Amino acid sequence: MALTATLYTLRIALSDSDRGVYESFELRVAQHPSETLPYLLTRVLAYCLLWEPEIAFSKGLSTTDEPAVWVRSLDGRVQLWVDVGHPSAERLHKASKLGARVVVCTYQDPSVLLRTLAGERIHRAEQIEVVSMPSSVLSGLAPVLAKRMDWEVVVTGGQLYLTTAGQTYEGAIERGPLVPSE
Repeated sequence: MALTATLYTLRIALSDSDRGVYESFELRVAQHPSETLPYLLTRVLAYCLLWEPEIAFSKGLSTTDEPAVWVRSLDGRVQLWVDVGHPSAERLHKASKLGARVVVCTYQDPSVLLRTLAGERIHRAEQIEVVSMPSSVLSGLAPVLAKRMDWEVVVTGGQLYLTTAGQTYEGAIERGPLVPSE
């Protein structure tokens, strides 16, 4: 018997003073049976941190030619390609050719990703941004994640504060280029 996805419904109040974004929205997020909890949480937080009006989740892990999160223009062009985790150089090369902007959101040590990709051929590598999610937020959320939750997500001064079920989790969001400037 095939395993089925777990569906989460998250009502999110987003206040990102760093970007001037203040929105409330509801997300229905399906966790694929092979998707880890850190990956799922990073995917949702990437959606919040990079929110803009046309942002959407793609079809998911089963579709390898799409990112985890993206923004497409009305004519179908990819404006923002967001990969989660530790994508390969080939994947980022393709993403950078397809997307106007490419961001990698990782829940792992970003230096591992940077070392792995160092010297690899990646189109416009210097324009790809790496965002590292605070492990304190991810590890705090994992044990309390429920199928229905209200989240208050606040981003200010490069810090992420996530409040849910009367508890606040916080940590610094690390951002940097895939290829450090010389």
